[in-house]
Amino acid sequence: MKTYNIHFIRHGECEESLRGVYVGTKDVEVSSEGLRELKTLDDKYIYPGTPVVFTSPLKRCLQTCEVLYPAITPIVINELRECSFGEWEGRTAESLADNEDFKKWLAGDTTVKPPKGESGAEFTKRVCNMFASIVDGLIKTGTTTCVIVTHGGVIMTLLAVYGLPQAKPFDWAVESGCGYSMRVIPSLWMRDKVGEVYSRLPYEKSSDDDS
Repeated sequence: MKTYNIHFIRHGECEESLRGVYVGTKDVEVSSEGLRELKTLDDKYIYPGTPVVFTSPLKRCLQTCEVLYPAITPIVINELRECSFGEWEGRTAESLADNEDFKKWLAGDTTVKPPKGESGAEFTKRVCNMFASIVDGLIKTGTTTCVIVTHGGVIMTLLAVYGLPQAKPFDWAVESGCGYSMRVIPSLWMRDKVGEVYSRLPYEKSSDDDS
């Protein structure tokens, strides 16, 4: 039976994230140190080969594609961008601690929307609709492997919804430049809309890879 392997990779580290500020759709770049870390990971470990790379349109994802998959022109999908934090962009949790909407949002209320931003429910619907269309497209075209370079929030949300074993979003948190591999079996996807998460990324090199 044909199976489909989807590899999720989080973009490289940004200075804003290290400062602990919320960065959603703000178009920041991978830091110089983040780029060095990506290159080190690429040298030390193995990222999966693929005929196609899908990516968020934000610079930090496009830069990550350039480092890890320089020979492939990525397909940019706007719906793979991070959640919009609106007026909370660039602020820390500490600076928002007295904001009642922020408290509800932090507690997991998916109906709360940051000012000029996106609610958790809206974000989840956006990324899930896009992911379902990606999977359906892979099955329709018979493309058995793809890489999705995107954001931590996108990866956590998608794996919490579609991933097996079942886990909460923050259980799927992943470091910059790292990610997960998911195996989709068409019959199971059509019936239950789930896929097996079977490995962390990048992969360890075996002794054969060094020979």
